[in-house]
Amino acid sequence: MKNIAVIGAGTMGNGIAHTFAQFNYKVNLIDVSEASLEKGMNTIARNLDRMVAKEKISEADKTQTLDNITPFISLNEGVENVDLVVEAATENETLKTQIFKDLDEFCAEETILATNTSSISITKIAAATNRPDKVIGMHFMNPVPIMKLVEIIRGYTTSDKVMESIVSLSKEIHKVPVEVNDYPGFVANRILMPMINESIETLYNGVAGVEEIDTVMKLGMAHPMGPLQLADFIGLDVCLSILNVMYDGFKNPKYAPCPLLVNMVMAGKLGVKSGEGFYDYSKSRKAEKVAKMFS
Repeated sequence: MKNIAVIGAGTMGNGIAHTFAQFNYKVNLIDVSEASLEKGMNTIARNLDRMVAKEKISEADKTQTLDNITPFISLNEGVENVDLVVEAATENETLKTQIFKDLDEFCAEETILATNTSSISITKIAAATNRPDKVIGMHFMNPVPIMKLVEIIRGYTTSDKVMESIVSLSKEIHKVPVEVNDYPGFVANRILMPMINESIETLYNGVAGVEEIDTVMKLGMAHPMGPLQLADFIGLDVCLSILNVMYDGFKNPKYAPCPLLVNMVMAGKLGVKSGEGFYDYSKSRKAEKVAKMFS
């Protein structure tokens, strides 16, 4: 597999495109918005500049990486003659299902279709296609160029050949693939999101403040980042979406989103990307720098 299409130029999509391109794969980066494509390419360029400044890559490496990426507005044109498609659109089941229906129509019969979903059933997404054996989950971690883990999720009918190909591919781009089965939230978010949700409940119930909760988890549990700050970086809307998927999937009240989280999302307090969540990022240069890494 040398020709890759990535759908979505947002945080995850541009990170996935960057990573494949850096390892000399030819990448078609697809988005319905020209503005999003431009922003995504600018983000990749900035992240490459940081790598050059840290002497992790050369200027020639940066140029080659950018040359390996071609932006597309048209899904049909962008997925022509590719070996693998990685969908990294918004975490919305209806949207992803429609994308996979279109991919099934536009892509060559042998093309593998992967989704970067962090919680939605691979089996359900695969059912929208006529090639469920070639549909698989590749859940990258944010920021993609830095984080090593990729959860590889096997749908009910994903073939062994496809699983082996994607595991091998993940290793080729210097990631550590971990194979998991298709249950809501998989492994990472099934464990992480209840912890984040419980941290929000702890705040909601007045047990302690934001910084106090995060300090306890950082100093007491050796977490590099507190759960409320991490939720801000993930995006509170994304956290809410994942919790809803798990709550619907398991019918277990322990996955029910905290009312405070629901209210914050409705109020537009989404974390770093909106400038405010549990912390205020609007006036901090450091926060703005971090926000750019995740934009």
